[in-house]
Amino acid sequence: MQGANSRDRQLRERAEAVIPGGMYGHQAVGLLPDDYPQFFEKGEGAYIWDVDGRRYLDFMCAYGPNLFGYANPQIDAAYVRQLGLGDTLTGPTALMVELAEAMVGMVSHASWAMFCKNGTDATSMALTVARAHTRRKSVIRAKGAYHGAAAWCTPRPAGVIESDRAHQLFCDYNDVASLEAAAAQAGDDLACIFAAPFKHDAFIDQAEPDLAYARKAREICDRTGALLIVDDVRAGLRLARDCSWSKIGVQPDLSTWGKCIANGHPISALMGSEVARKAAASIYVTGSFWYQAAPMAAALETLRLVRETDYLERITALGQRLRDGLAERAQAAGLAMRQTGPVTMRLFLFDDDPDLRKGFCFASALLERGVYTHPWHNMFLCAAMAEADIDLALDSAEAAFGVLSRGAASLAPVEKLAFLSAGAR
Repeated sequence: MQGANSRDRQLRERAEAVIPGGMYGHQAVGLLPDDYPQFFEKGEGAYIWDVDGRRYLDFMCAYGPNLFGYANPQIDAAYVRQLGLGDTLTGPTALMVELAEAMVGMVSHASWAMFCKNGTDATSMALTVARAHTRRKSVIRAKGAYHGAAAWCTPRPAGVIESDRAHQLFCDYNDVASLEAAAAQAGDDLACIFAAPFKHDAFIDQAEPDLAYARKAREICDRTGALLIVDDVRAGLRLARDCSWSKIGVQPDLSTWGKCIANGHPISALMGSEVARKAAASIYVTGSFWYQAAPMAAALETLRLVRETDYLERITALGQRLRDGLAERAQAAGLAMRQTGPVTMRLFLFDDDPDLRKGFCFASALLERGVYTHPWHNMFLCAAMAEADIDLALDSAEAAFGVLSRGAASLAPVEKLAFLSAGAR
C-alpha cells in the first residue's frame, strides 16, 4: 500500500466515501500487490506517472488502448482539431463514413462497420446481430474467455440472474471434440460461436489458436448457418493489420474491435461480412456518444499510422527481445518462468506458484524499479517503446529475479488470491 501521507492513499480514502468499493472494474487494484498505485497523473509515450510523481515504463498500456504511445502528437492533434469543429452533434459527421471505409478497406472479411464506445458494446451488438440473422438463441463460447462486462458475459455473477445467462453453451478453447459436443447440444438452435483470437484468459497460460479448432468453428457455422464471431477487442491491430484470425486463414462473419483502434480515444466497432448486413440493419442499437466525431478523427489517424508505419514489426521485434531476455535472466537466476501468448501480448507466470506469491513478489520488485507489469493478466507493448526501454525492463527484471531468488522460501501466501489454489483457475 502507498505511504500514509501519499496522495494516492488520500485519494483512496476519499474514493471510499463516494465510489462503491473505492474503485470498480478492471482498473481496480484490489487483486494486485499492495504497493501498486490506484491513481495516475499523466502518460507520455511508453511511460505513466502516478499521482505521487513516480514514473513507470508501462507494460499494461492502459490495458491495451495505448498502441502508438500516450499523448501521441499526431493522433491527439487530429482529435483536438475535430473538437474545435464539433464532437457530439445532432447527427454524425462525414468522418463516420470515412472511418467505416477505412476499416472495411483494412479488414478482409468485412464489408460494413458500425461504431459504439466499449468492447462490451461491440460484443453485445455482435450477439444481437447473430440472433437477428439466424432467429436462434444459442451461443457457444469458450470457458474462461472474456467478452465484456454485460450481464450475459460478465465474469462476476453478482446481480446476474439465470435468464441473463440463458442459451449459452461452453467449450474448451482449442478442443475440437469439446466444440463439436457443444454444437451438437445446440442442435438447430445455434446462433453463433464466439472465439477469442487466442486464449488470453487471466491467471493461466495463454495459447495460440489451433488451426484445427478454428477450422472446425468455421465448418460448424457454415454447416448450420450460424455466424462465427472473432472478438478482437483486446488483440485487434496487435497481431495483424487485419482480423487476428486472418493470420491462420480463417475468416469470421463478424469481428469486434476496440481498445487501441483510436489509440485510447473512446470508440469501438462491430464489423461484418455481407451475409450479416441485413440483420445488422434490422436491430436497434444506439448511444448518445456513439457518433462522436473527435474519436473518429483520432481513429482515422491511428489507422493511417497502422497502414503507413512499421509499428507492428517493431513491437513484435521488441516483444521477442523482451521474451528472450527474460528467459535468459530467469534461467540464470534458477527460476522457472513461463512466458506464453504472442510476444506483443505476453503473460508470464512462475512454476509452483498456485497463489501467485512469486508473481506478486516479482511484479512488486519491478514496480519498485520503475517498470509496471501485471502478475496475472496479459500485457502489451506500444510503438513508443524502444530498445532502450526493453533493456531497462530486462535490467530491472534481473534485479527482481534476484529479490525473488533470495526470498522465495519465506514468501507469504497472497491471501487476496487464495481462491486460485482452490481450483478457480
